[in-house]
Amino acid sequence: MLPWLLSTGLMTALKTQRMKAHVFRVLLAVIGIQFWMAALAYPVPIWQAIALIMTSPLFVTMGSAVLLKEQVGWPRWLATVVGFIGSLIILAPWQDDFQWAALLPIAAAFFWAGSSLMIKTMANTESEGSLVVYLLILIAPFNFFLAVPNFAAPTSQMWPLLLLSGVAVALAQWSIAKAYVKADASFVQPFDLIKLPFNVLAGWLVFHYVPPGALWLGSSMIVAATLFILHQENS
Repeated sequence: MLPWLLSTGLMTALKTQRMKAHVFRVLLAVIGIQFWMAALAYPVPIWQAIALIMTSPLFVTMGSAVLLKEQVGWPRWLATVVGFIGSLIILAPWQDDFQWAALLPIAAAFFWAGSSLMIKTMANTESEGSLVVYLLILIAPFNFFLAVPNFAAPTSQMWPLLLLSGVAVALAQWSIAKAYVKADASFVQPFDLIKLPFNVLAGWLVFHYVPPGALWLGSSMIVAATLFILHQENS
């Protein structure tokens, strides 16, 4: 975002009428991040975590109706129910080996959905650039405060992984920003679902996770429900 800040001008880029809303939105995002990191650290299998994090659009649909008082017809409610049934199939809470930690990705999806709903409420007064800049500015002190109690200096073996992670995140954020500049959000958003097969493949190659058949059934229901909701929102 630095080139955008320099070209726009610092005072113009940071101009806002909703500072409290920015702080609350970032707080929701930070809580979501903590749940997500806890899920991966527990560890919840990567295939299960990625599949369940895709329930976020379903929470957005519910929040749009309850909090924003938007009209949500029965087809979207039905799609939401189908999506959550898919998440239950992946969770399989009826099995003896079910662990409560498997709910952590759903908690992350819930709070990230809240952050997305905040963007909807702020879009009428805040620019896209300021929304991103304030996210980056405010999220750092939040995460620093949470990291202090358990902080440990990275080992020499960890630094290459941290640098690689930083480069990957930077390229991902740049790619997302570029995509939203070049195309409508309704066109870009469904591509987020490609994360599932990529992460399943990565989990198999790196951690030798072999996902069960229930993943594909449940994920298909979540993906179908999400695509249907996106279609309904843009029809």
